[in-house]
Amino acid sequence: MSPTNGQADAAANVPAAAVLQAPPAIRVSAPTATQLTAIEMKDVIANLEVPFDPSVVEWRVTNTSKYGSPRGKVMPYADQRAYTDRLNALVTPAGWTRRYAVHTSANFERSKDQKIVAKVLVTCELTIFGLGSHSATGEEWADDDNAATAAEAQSFKRACSCFGLGRYLYYFAGTWVDLDNRKRPKTIPALPDWATPEGWRQGLRPQQREDLPNSDPLANAKPGTGHGSAAPSSLILQIEALAEPLGKRMYRGLLKRVARVWNPREIQDAGLQRQVLAHMRAAERGFRRLDAALDTAGPEALTHILCSLKLQSLTQVDELQTLHQIVLALEAAADGAAAKQ
Repeated sequence: MSPTNGQADAAANVPAAAVLQAPPAIRVSAPTATQLTAIEMKDVIANLEVPFDPSVVEWRVTNTSKYGSPRGKVMPYADQRAYTDRLNALVTPAGWTRRYAVHTSANFERSKDQKIVAKVLVTCELTIFGLGSHSATGEEWADDDNAATAAEAQSFKRACSCFGLGRYLYYFAGTWVDLDNRKRPKTIPALPDWATPEGWRQGLRPQQREDLPNSDPLANAKPGTGHGSAAPSSLILQIEALAEPLGKRMYRGLLKRVARVWNPREIQDAGLQRQVLAHMRAAERGFRRLDAALDTAGPEALTHILCSLKLQSLTQVDELQTLHQIVLALEAAADGAAAKQ
């Protein structure tokens, strides 16, 4: 495809003042103006790293819990127009360009539904004159009606993050909130101070990295300060992270049965912390097995099993033995339902 720059997005509805609340660091009048002084480069890069104004930050649900009242994990993001507006405000539409290349993968089996389908792959090469070029690839399943658009936006944002633009959004681990009957957040989390332009310019920064795949973000949390007390251990942070996925009843039930406490921060012994964490992870695995069996067996089978145990809902389950009984019974029901198909 031919190169495109920010001119096509300059008329977007996102106001530039909301995207960048500081005077432009440098204006490059033409693509030939490729030489910047060290001070100018440092100034541009610093302004690229500044978080977006909260007015252009949106939230998407990335994960949901089926236990108890509907809840979902939400993550912040910004529309790609916010990225183009920031680039236009800093270096003008003539000061940067992007080039896309579209590819498709071979067909293969998708794990979640065993459907044979290809992927659309879009690579974006982003050039900011005077700084250089970076490229990144976005992907989407080919059976999505908006596959090319989604993959294009993803590749562009990833290329921008190589320059620092939007990079701060990778530090979020997600926040659990209540959902309505259409699986939309009932409330929007407040952004931490470091994720606002004002806080960032004051020198505030995130205390942990959550953008590393296959790593435990909580285990990498840096010690903080709080009312003169010691920072919680990595084990305690991991236990606390399971409060939302497990639900209040199971979470507090395991704390009480295993450690005789209501608050995990009251557990001083590291061995006991590991024991509590092991029980909670077992419960989390049990709920995942239950979800998988529920898709085949159906909600009526689960209701029948709960009634046999004199339970009205899963929110009443507060210990592993009962959960294990429910999972085994539901998996047996799922096997029976699958055999009849």
